[in-house]
Amino acid sequence: MLKKGNKQFVLVLLFMVLNLYGCAAIKEGARGFFGISTKVLEEGRKEAISKSFNYGYADCFEKTKQVLLEKYSYIYAGDLKQRMLAVYVSAEDTTPVGIFFKEVDANNTLIEVSSPSTNAKEKISKRVFDRILGLDKLEKEKENQEEKGVSSAGKKSKLF
Repeated sequence: MLKKGNKQFVLVLLFMVLNLYGCAAIKEGARGFFGISTKVLEEGRKEAISKSFNYGYADCFEKTKQVLLEKYSYIYAGDLKQRMLAVYVSAEDTTPVGIFFKEVDANNTLIEVSSPSTNAKEKISKRVFDRILGLDKLEKEKENQEEKGVSSAGKKSKLF
């Protein structure tokens, strides 16, 4: 057991460490211990795969989240305010992947996909980008069909 003088020394030392490194370092250490740290994902953003989309930030975030859930990725951290999602490739493959959102303007958002694993980064970016682009195409096709339906209906009514 520690003597009274030693206890005070340990408390002073602990207080100094907290002041030097702050609570964030302790929180990040705990996250790392539990396997839910996003630090490595944030550090890897400079090598991220990125693509811009014609959606506002909130829409882009929700569409990405929807795609990840449909494709069985496991979201373990992130929310709209943090402007990021941290996921595992799947429930079985716990390779971490970070998806960061940067609002370019009201109607455009840049998505950056980061991971220490090149394969995981490529897999998730392809999954998300292709699906969002697919949603774009489906929406445009639907709009075109509606426009054609209106114009063809208009033509039919003129014939009669």
